[in-house]
Amino acid sequence: MAGPEPTEIGPVADAIHFRFATEPEAMTDDSGDPAAGDPVVSDPGTDPDSPDDDASEALSLDRFHEALEAEERPVATASEVARRLGTSQAAARDALAALVDRGDVDRLDVESDPVVFYPTDWGRLATRERVVAFPDRREIVVDRPTQFTRARLSQFAHLVDTTGTDPGTRGYLYRIRQVDVWAAPFEDADGLIASLRSVLPRRFDHLEEWVRDQWRRAHRFRLYTHEDGYVVLQAASESLMGNVADQHLDESHLRAPISETEAWVNEDAVAEVKRALYDAGYPVDDDRDLDVGDPVDVDLTTDLRAYQETWVETFLDARSGVYVGPPGSGKTVAAIATIAAVGGETLILVPSRELAGQWREGLLEHSTIDPADIGEYHGGQKEIRPVTIATYQTAGMDRHRALFDSRKWGLICFDEAHHITAPIFSRSAELQAKHRLGLSATPVRETGSEEEIYTLIGRPIGADWDELFDAGFVQEPEVEIRYVPWRDEMARNEYASADGRDRRRLAAENPAKIEEIRYLLAAHRDKKALVFIEYLDQGEAIADALGVPFISGETPHHERAELFRRFREAGGNRDEAGGADDDLDDLDTLVVSRVGDEGIDLPNAELAVVASGLGGSRRQGSQRAGRTMRPTGSALVYVLATRGSSEEEFAQRQMRHLARKGIRVRETNVAE
Repeated sequence: MAGPEPTEIGPVADAIHFRFATEPEAMTDDSGDPAAGDPVVSDPGTDPDSPDDDASEALSLDRFHEALEAEERPVATASEVARRLGTSQAAARDALAALVDRGDVDRLDVESDPVVFYPTDWGRLATRERVVAFPDRREIVVDRPTQFTRARLSQFAHLVDTTGTDPGTRGYLYRIRQVDVWAAPFEDADGLIASLRSVLPRRFDHLEEWVRDQWRRAHRFRLYTHEDGYVVLQAASESLMGNVADQHLDESHLRAPISETEAWVNEDAVAEVKRALYDAGYPVDDDRDLDVGDPVDVDLTTDLRAYQETWVETFLDARSGVYVGPPGSGKTVAAIATIAAVGGETLILVPSRELAGQWREGLLEHSTIDPADIGEYHGGQKEIRPVTIATYQTAGMDRHRALFDSRKWGLICFDEAHHITAPIFSRSAELQAKHRLGLSATPVRETGSEEEIYTLIGRPIGADWDELFDAGFVQEPEVEIRYVPWRDEMARNEYASADGRDRRRLAAENPAKIEEIRYLLAAHRDKKALVFIEYLDQGEAIADALGVPFISGETPHHERAELFRRFREAGGNRDEAGGADDDLDDLDTLVVSRVGDEGIDLPNAELAVVASGLGGSRRQGSQRAGRTMRPTGSALVYVLATRGSSEEEFAQRQMRHLARKGIRVRETNVAE
């Protein structure tokens, strides 16, 4: 039979030292006889080194412990126990089987090795939480962490990686970074240090001193509104203003000095001031007295999950932050709850008109807002209302900018917040509001500008993905990388003679992928599927071969919206050939270009096939996997990579990012 995960024996081996150090050598009463609860049939005083053909009846848990101690191992085979008891292997095996039946001993079938036995108590001990700190690297490794430990660590540490697949068995690697300390939700450094000590096995003075130093840095500059209405930058000391602010800020940032520790700030440059000082290692406390605009009459009608309530409460305390969680975790509902709690004029920025329409539908579905209080401002229509939904591109245009600047926004919500660092959208980050909220499934950008997102909007707020998977709030997808061979000799030769971008494009458009997509759709004909592509010619070829629609940026808005509607409402009824049924309204497969990477609400997509686009970012890989990541139902993601091409490396890089979040990733070589 197949053996268990090799990690299962390791914790047992670690536990043996604890067991021997804490357990009495023999459990006896005053007379020296074995304690009650550990019965034996024959004389318990038999010397374990003397022969005993009745060992199968005489073996008690204590004598098994003695055999293990003599072996100096946490586990033992039947033959090893027999040798220590001086009996036959068959007799020892029968005796151990009796202990297993009684629940005192567990057995482990190790592939290609004999069966081993160990005390059940040790297995239970091995499942306890273990915390190991590496203070010089500022890293913390936790095996089988409790919910308390994970909650505490999330306050001041970044989850870097996870290992294992089954809930309750995962190991976690956390790293304490500057940004994590700066954004930690504590009133003072003592509160942060107390939380740190509550999870570490002992005190680490050097680590604590570094944490305190970073905390001091996070509260050395402050922006506030003067009683006369202008914005002031305040430093904690003269040297900070002279040596830090003066070196990193220029005349366009500051209008004039007020004192040795204060300066009058150009209000148009507030975002630049915050970014420059953040880059210098001094995040700014923003205590400006900003207006919330006209009140908005809106109440939430949907019950929040416990973690969503925590998101909203944390945000309201800080007045800024980014809700980070996988698709399906309810970021939009939490954002609507935040809009209701703030109760002021709200601007929602989105990357596309499709997402603007979905926000309108979400507001109407989950709140009491009057439809007349919702406006959309983009290429299709231009309305300013108490709650306005606009695209990033429109809000950043010069001819519309004055209109958005003139409003007193109580809240600005940046959906798909990673867009905020892109040059074309960055101007929208300069819009001022009392509250700034971001939403993102994964804020990672290949440029490493994660910290810039948090500078412009606020610190990350969210549950880790494993927690949502374990609680059943989000269905964990199964991801499989399928390495597809070249089957067309002409295509293979063309690839071999190409270089650069042409080589990458030819690998992406490997004709064998069409056959593989057909196979996958037929194998899962009961599931609604999205096929993602990067190149338009390939998208059209796949759509023609499957007899299904292809949606790209060139698809007219009204046509795109209608196709998405049909997909959402259709059932999985794919025919034997892998195409959709002839029924006009039954559309269970779509081929989608990059327009489908984000901002499309397809809650019942159960299957995603990534046919190309593997040279994209890790965020793009998460978005595409996330299209199937929903609260209920199975979720499958197949990533097709041409074998022997750069697509192999790209696929592995993207999927490693998902694997670090606890998602299982398999690899398969497709037959020639």
